[in-house]
Amino acid sequence: MNCKKAVVEYLTSNSKELASELVANILDRFHIEIPQQEIDNSINVYNEFFGFLGDLLEGSEEEAPATLIQWSRANGEREASQGGNVSEVLIRYPATRIVFSKLLTRIGKEHQLTVDDMVWMITRVNYLLDLSLNETVFAFERLSEKLLRESKEEIYILSAPVVPIQNGLAILPLVGSMDHDRATHIMENAIPKVAQHKFRCLIIDFSGIVNIDATIARHIYDFYNVLRLLGIECIATGIRPEMAFAAVEAGINFSAIKTFANVRQAVESFNTEI
Repeated sequence: MNCKKAVVEYLTSNSKELASELVANILDRFHIEIPQQEIDNSINVYNEFFGFLGDLLEGSEEEAPATLIQWSRANGEREASQGGNVSEVLIRYPATRIVFSKLLTRIGKEHQLTVDDMVWMITRVNYLLDLSLNETVFAFERLSEKLLRESKEEIYILSAPVVPIQNGLAILPLVGSMDHDRATHIMENAIPKVAQHKFRCLIIDFSGIVNIDATIARHIYDFYNVLRLLGIECIATGIRPEMAFAAVEAGINFSAIKTFANVRQAVESFNTEI
């Protein structure tokens, strides 16, 4: 058996011990207290890495091994699903690279690798670590963005409910920040609910809105126009001066919308007209 094959076999057959040694050396560099469970998880991760590192070392120089890609993506997705930060992934790699190089240099010497073989092995591992880093970060970002979109959609649903008050009357309380996506969500989801339940009047309460600009004001006016075309009266309450200014800047005639200072006044007006 030649020296390179002996190293490959050594890495594969001693993956658990090498993983423990690698993690211990990395921890020495960080000088921080880490929960034992996280240490055990890291050992398992590197145990898998050493388990297939032998096969990866025998690949071509520019080859992107499918096993490494899948493993790296799984690591990134796990970090994202646990609510971690991408910096927690990035910060590990410089120390990991140094420790890996020292570990492989020691193993290479023990198995009497030539200088060329040693350089090739360390270069190959560094290339694999770069691939792993890229795929880990890409997977982390993809899943984080997906989870963020899903959370945002849930927030939109919860933050713009159509609440029945009495027969024929409902209220849409708006709370928090208003942006294009949220305004679009209201147009696409709140209007069908109002029409489905055959409400004659909808009170839109703006008292909980913290920001609004000319673009959002136009969305709201479009919302009013759609309801009007459906034969549904729209009453606005809680409009603050800054919203009125935004409407004027956008050239929107909000005077066409019936407005009241608060919801109680709007309900009283609706009952008076019945």
